[in-house]
Amino acid sequence: MPWDFIVILAVLGLLVPWRGAVRIRQLLCQERLTTADRLALYASTLAFQWLAAAITLWRAVSHHVTLRQLGLALPRPWLAVGIGTGLATLVVLNQFISLRRMARLPEDQRGLMGQIARKVMPQTTVERLGFVALVTTVAICEEFLYRGFVQSIFQQAFVGSSIIGALFSAAFFSTAHLYQGKRGLASTFIMGLIFSAARILSGSLFPSILAHFATDLSAGLAAPALLQQAALATEAGQLVAVQGKRQAADGDSSE
Repeated sequence: MPWDFIVILAVLGLLVPWRGAVRIRQLLCQERLTTADRLALYASTLAFQWLAAAITLWRAVSHHVTLRQLGLALPRPWLAVGIGTGLATLVVLNQFISLRRMARLPEDQRGLMGQIARKVMPQTTVERLGFVALVTTVAICEEFLYRGFVQSIFQQAFVGSSIIGALFSAAFFSTAHLYQGKRGLASTFIMGLIFSAARILSGSLFPSILAHFATDLSAGLAAPALLQQAALATEAGQLVAVQGKRQAADGDSSE
C-alpha cells in the first residue's frame, strides 16, 4: 500500500476520532453554547472535511484509482435512485422513532446523545442554515472517504473482497464517531455496513450519500424541537402538580 494511503488511513482512523471526541467533550463541558459557538463548530468541520476529501481524491487519482472504483460513477442510475430513496426513508423513520423515545426520558437519562442534541444541534434559523450546509458536506465527504476511498482500498488489498472492504469501511466510520460513546460506535458500525451494502449493490455512492444526508438532517432539525416539546410538557406537568398541591392545602386550611 502506498505511503500516502497509509497516512490518510492513519488520519481517518486515529486523528479524526481523537480530535472529534476532545472537541465535543470541551463543548459539552460549557454551561451554554452560543450561536457563534455552534456556527464555529459547523464551519471548522465543513472546512476540514472538504480539505480531507480533496487531498484523498488527489492522492487516489495519482495512484490511478478510477472514479468508478471510488464509487463516484453512476453505472445504474435508476437502481441507485431506488435504493437511495428507500434507504433514506427507512433511516429517517428510525431516526424519528429513536428521537421520540429519547425525548420521553427524563433529561438525566438521555445520555451522551441527549447532551449533544441539546447543545450542538441548531436552535435558530441562522444555525439551521449553517447546519444544512454542514450535513450536505458531511454526507458527501464522509461517504467518499469511508465508502469510497477506505472501502475501495481494503477491497483491493484483500483480492477484491467486497465483504472485507465493507467491514473496514464500517470500522473506520464508526471510529470517527467515537464522540458518541459506546452506543454510538455500535449504531454507526451497523449503519456503515448498511451504507456499504448500498454502495456495492448500486455501484455508486449516491444511495449512501442520500441516506446519510437524510439521517443527519432529520436528527438536527427534529431533535431540538422534540426535546423542547418534552421540556414544555414536563414544565406543564410540574405546574399542574404544584397547583393541585396548593388547592389541596387550601382545602385543608378552610376545614
